[in-house]
Amino acid sequence: MVNGTWLLSTFGAFGALVCIFAETGLLVVGFFLPGDTLLVPAGLLCASTARNGPHLPLLPVLACAAAGTIAGAQVGFWTGRRAGPTALARIGNKRLRAGADRAELLLARYGYAKAVVLGRFIPVVRTVLNPVAGALGVPVRTFTAWQVIGGLAWSQSLVLGGYWLGDSVRHPDAYLVPAAAAVVVVSLVPVVLEVLRGRGTERADRDTPADV
Repeated sequence: MVNGTWLLSTFGAFGALVCIFAETGLLVVGFFLPGDTLLVPAGLLCASTARNGPHLPLLPVLACAAAGTIAGAQVGFWTGRRAGPTALARIGNKRLRAGADRAELLLARYGYAKAVVLGRFIPVVRTVLNPVAGALGVPVRTFTAWQVIGGLAWSQSLVLGGYWLGDSVRHPDAYLVPAAAAVVVVSLVPVVLEVLRGRGTERADRDTPADV
């Protein structure tokens, strides 16, 4: 796993762009790269109270995070589009295979729009859902519109969360790791709620008597 703090200290906002682009667009290396654990420290380094590492300007970091996640998802989608469904069966890595299966389940269970947005908040699935969507023939306009919405919601909320932490806590560096973990957990809340709501709907359908 690449160290996100080192990447930001060395390359600044551009490092965030390249890393997020690779995580969301390059299937082979993407799941090795930090996503949530890069964007929170990036926001923290934008705060005036941050002491460890360089001070980063907030607007370029937000712009780079958005550009990286949107461009990466689109590249991943077109890669899957060109490779086709047969490429999915050739995934040998167990972690990627599990992520691809979850991505297919999301698309089948929740529809294209919800799946593309929710997938942004799930590690590994965030990397594989884009090529899976392309390989399974998700319409280009539908994918593009919802991946932009999901990408902006994911990337901007994490950067701003780190920025808020830096401006609100006296010694934010000491809380960096717990904060990153907390943000990851919070980011999964929409996914959990959607799963619970889906199960509730299925249970209600089973309990509803069939028409005679």
